Amino acid sequence: MVKITTAFKSLITEERNQKTMDLDTLSTPDLVKRIQEEDIEVAQAVQAIVLDIAKAVDLAAEALAKGGRMLYFGAGTSGRLGVLDATECSPTFGVETTLVQAWIAGGKEAMFQSFENAEDSFELGEEDANKANITDKDVVVGITASGRTPYVLAALRKAKEKNAVVICVVNNPVSDLLGIADVTLAALVGPEAITGSTRMKAGTAQKMILNLLSTCTMVKLGKVYENLMVDLKPTNDKLRERALSIICTVCDVPRPHAEGSLVASNNRVKTAILMLKRKIGRATAEELLSKSNNSLRKALTKALTTEVQAPVQAPSPDAK
Repeated sequence: MVKITTAFKSLITEERNQKTMDLDTLSTPDLVKRIQEEDIEVAQAVQAIVLDIAKAVDLAAEALAKGGRMLYFGAGTSGRLGVLDATECSPTFGVETTLVQAWIAGGKEAMFQSFENAEDSFELGEEDANKANITDKDVVVGITASGRTPYVLAALRKAKEKNAVVICVVNNPVSDLLGIADVTLAALVGPEAITGSTRMKAGTAQKMILNLLSTCTMVKLGKVYENLMVDLKPTNDKLRERALSIICTVCDVPRPHAEGSLVASNNRVKTAILMLKRKIGRATAEELLSKSNNSLRKALTKALTTEVQAPVQAPSPDAK
């Protein structure tokens, strides 16, 4: 008989859910409804730790503003969610791909094929942490439902040695990471509908937390104006259309004017908006943004220097 450790049995994420003991007897509509009802608890669990998430956001924004990076470490579902969130930051917020990075136990191949034994390796966690060249400027985020995954533990211990800010995203109240993390984000979603399948409620909670962490950090860094992605990179047709829509909306101009301004700005939405709103050239707009800590809101009201006060005609709709 396989011996189950006391630590494993004590995990909320490994408990049996008394509300889903009859899943294999239900009709398809009832099966879907029963599992979906469990998902309703996820948003409530994340809402309960909003203040902790806000603390993590402030730490991350401060670190990134000073030249640091945000590094995710996870295994299995948790690792894949970290990769997903990190990958989306560059096109959404116009940041370098190195600013938000994700490391997953088993490497890139683990995104498409399960390497479950990789998460049990302290050596791999430490090795990847060393490859990441963690410094005291960085924020390191460990993502693990159990809070005891060896790969994540090793990476975060190494980050602590480097005096980086350490944040952990977990789904159990008692975690081996508690003594390591500066902030613990523990969304207690309870037992899974399928016992131990943390790709379900725990994974959904982790995705919500990572969305909040990265998005709110980018808002604090000036990557959003009102609720618009003004630093997005128009790298495909959809994103270019979105960029043009943002310029039209903020500047209240027809599409041809937005197109001309976007071209003249070298495809930088913030710059294009400033050129139109303040009737200035690209160089002046970029200087204004630089002096406003990359905040469009501040740049729209900041006084122009005497050298650049002369207005410049807005870009022609036919600008090339």
